[in-house]
Amino acid sequence: AGGPDAGIGMKFLAGALTGGFGSILGNPFDVLKTLAQTNTKGEGLGLLVGNLYRDQGMGGFYRGVQVNIMRACVLNATKMGVYDATKGFVTEQTGWGRKDIKTSFSAAFVAGFFMTLTVSPWDMIRTKLMNQPTDAKLYDGFADCAAKTIKEGGVLSLWRGFIPIWARFAPQATLQLLTIEMIYNQMGYSGI
Repeated sequence: AGGPDAGIGMKFLAGALTGGFGSILGNPFDVLKTLAQTNTKGEGLGLLVGNLYRDQGMGGFYRGVQVNIMRACVLNATKMGVYDATKGFVTEQTGWGRKDIKTSFSAAFVAGFFMTLTVSPWDMIRTKLMNQPTDAKLYDGFADCAAKTIKEGGVLSLWRGFIPIWARFAPQATLQLLTIEMIYNQMGYSGI
């Protein structure tokens, strides 16, 4: 996927696979982060972990894992695919080189927007699944949560929080992708 002749589909696939694998490893920490952030009783992390394990066993640490994998696949595929495609478009339209900082910055900013557009629904469902009480099950998985969310707030409710998410993704994607490009260039690689 890193070759100059690699198609956009390969770049989306590479991004999706790396995102999916990373989300499997990180899911327990996402669940704990969500529980800690929504903890209104002031319980310590140790108690939250203990309650989750007591009520749901090891499976509790992987609740929402399916949507987390899908979210990560969509996020990383969008980031890498849109970034690469936009770099090509910016190069063609402006005459700037692919390694020009203006090209990379523009492409990263656009990628951040499309990441937000494609990931917001997954974030909404993931947060609702992970935020369920440890001793109750409000949703029977991804499809049930999505259906209840849409029924309750309409389809556009899946994009609730779009602006704050974009405010996070745009600079994150820009800094991340510019840093990767700088490291690649310093090491003599061709870049993305």
